[in-house]
Amino acid sequence: MPLTVKDIMQAANAVVERIDGARAQALVEEGALLLDIRDAPELEKTGRASNSHHIPRGMLEFRADPDTPFHDPELRRDRTIVLHCASGGRAALAGKLLKDMGYEAVYNIGGFKDWIEAGGLVAEPVDPGM
Repeated sequence: MPLTVKDIMQAANAVVERIDGARAQALVEEGALLLDIRDAPELEKTGRASNSHHIPRGMLEFRADPDTPFHDPELRRDRTIVLHCASGGRAALAGKLLKDMGYEAVYNIGGFKDWIEAGGLVAEPVDPGM
């Protein structure tokens, strides 16, 4: 039987722990990587969490695999990763993907708004001018 989005999301949420903003901030202070997986236009429009690292969801597999020429050295299997997107769905899917790839300590804070509502610092979007 084919999978539905509901099935895929349930599987992701079952293996990727959802945490609140306070816990996310504590993990980041302890050295976790705060990973923003939104697309570039979203960051340009809304800004991003201060000191976050950006990898769009569509490139995550390539950036996470140390055997590809696209590997991002910020992604290490021994480093805690806290993911967020705009609302949490893509972060859950990305978290499951990372766990499937051998990353063990992976958490989903949800959306960018969850970071902000917890008092997380934000780098404002660049003003494109007139």
